[in-house]
Amino acid sequence: MKIIFDDIFLNSDYALDPAAEKGRLDSILKMIKDNLNDYEIIKPESAKEEDILRAHTKKHLNYYKKNPLLYKLASFSVGGVIKAAEEAFNNNPSFAVIRPPGHHASSDSCWGFCYFNNIAIALLKLFFEKKIKSAFILDFDFHFGDGTVTILKKEKKFRTKILNPNSNDKDMYLFEIKEYLNKLDNIDIIAVSAGFDLGIEDWGGLLFPKDYNKIGKLLKKFSNKISNGRRFAVLEGGYNPEVLGVNFNSFCQGFK
Repeated sequence: MKIIFDDIFLNSDYALDPAAEKGRLDSILKMIKDNLNDYEIIKPESAKEEDILRAHTKKHLNYYKKNPLLYKLASFSVGGVIKAAEEAFNNNPSFAVIRPPGHHASSDSCWGFCYFNNIAIALLKLFFEKKIKSAFILDFDFHFGDGTVTILKKEKKFRTKILNPNSNDKDMYLFEIKEYLNKLDNIDIIAVSAGFDLGIEDWGGLLFPKDYNKIGKLLKKFSNKISNGRRFAVLEGGYNPEVLGVNFNSFCQGFK
């Protein structure tokens, strides 16, 4: 499985929030190191302005250009997810271990530690390059991925289905995902906003590591069925560094 990562994402100086907390990614990197037979690290490039502007206004982009470090990291984050999407399009399951996250970023506003909508930009790039016409996005972050919805619903010719499960029972949560997947067909690619803050030892206190593994397996099964195996995931939330790596690895072992 391809892991998109660069040491630039370890820089914690761009903001004072949980997503930028020093050491947040350490447990993920340890899991990757401990499972090198399963993972191959690929470094991304910074996204181009033209890529970002497919999802965001010029005013929004210029506002963050005023902060050179934040703009650099956010642009690399977008570039990491673009790389993950391109790998997935070439039938290589991938996970972008990036920050800052992106699913709360709308075209001209943002919140929740997000600045540019990484996943929306990556999917729109594939769409405008005529590589895909449709996508399914599963967002299992603790918080609703409002930015992804508001951006992608504007592009009427790009057929997107987005699920943010909302059950408060873990079994029903998994059932909701499975039932939604059962109703899908003719999808070109599956994308995942993988926020692990719904974990049993994180903010949401709902999902165990084995549940993330089940989600990964479901997505693998259905991607092989409806999207020719094309699938990628992107790090969003997850703020307990002691368990973030375990949840990440559990998901990836099912998803890969």
